[in-house]
Amino acid sequence: MSSARALRLAVFAALCLIWGTTWSVIRVGLEGIPPFAGVAIRFFIAGVLLAFLARLLGVRMGRLPNERTLWIVNGVLSFCVSYGVVYWGEQWVPSGLAAVLFATYPLFVSILGHFLLPDERLGWADGVGALVGFTGVAVLYSADFDQLGGTRVREASFVMLLAPLASAIASVAIKRWGKGIHALSLTAPPMILAGVIMGVVSASSEDLALIRLDRTSVLALLYLTIAGSAVTFTLYYWLLSRMQARRVALVAFIVPVIAVLIGTLLGEPFTIEVVVGSLLVVSGVAVAGFRSALTPKVPRPPQRSSGSTPGSRS
Repeated sequence: MSSARALRLAVFAALCLIWGTTWSVIRVGLEGIPPFAGVAIRFFIAGVLLAFLARLLGVRMGRLPNERTLWIVNGVLSFCVSYGVVYWGEQWVPSGLAAVLFATYPLFVSILGHFLLPDERLGWADGVGALVGFTGVAVLYSADFDQLGGTRVREASFVMLLAPLASAIASVAIKRWGKGIHALSLTAPPMILAGVIMGVVSASSEDLALIRLDRTSVLALLYLTIAGSAVTFTLYYWLLSRMQARRVALVAFIVPVIAVLIGTLLGEPFTIEVVVGSLLVVSGVAVAGFRSALTPKVPRPPQRSSGSTPGSRS
């Protein structure tokens, strides 16, 4: 195994481990900080830290075509919409179930990539995987939500599907139009932008007097800010620039397994429908992603126009 491939695998494993734990940590943090305020503080601090790092490393930002546009797209979709929905939803939805719902992210990436990424067309396995995965979502919603917390959990679970869709749109946009843009540029400015936007949303919709910065909430915030944001998103966009989008999206195949395990250990409720639905979602992601992830990409030979010869220009 080459050192470059080993490094990519190590980064992939780190992303799975850290993001697999953040779902439970988010729920812990919500006990002291309202959801939108939590998103605002998390990403503003993380963005400032990454901007400082970019300055130290001499990273030049905002100079390439589409770069500033992608700041807005990524900031609004990946951080404001996606994480705003996740934090809001986890007030009621168990962290394991929330992670499983977000695991539909690679399925959305595959579908969007088929239309927007020329090198990532859907194959039969992708179609089967999407069908299996979304069947799992249907099974999840057939569960007895009274055992999971009531009607509010069902409603919040439906809304939470907006999170993986928004993130998928942002990732595909970055993959298509973000070539050559440094990973720090795709994280720092969008995070700062999201922090400002979500700060305004929080100030206008939440009672900030409810913020309780005790030891637990502060530690949760620090973990989510540094490990769960500054480190992971920089690694994610670094990996995205070196691998197919659908391969990188396979992180979402491992993350819910870790999140469900941790949530169960913490005593979160689980029903047979949630177990079956979770297995179908994860299986669908595996079917859709593993064939393309493990099959080497073979370049297509150039097409020759009628009457041309191998050495001629048409």
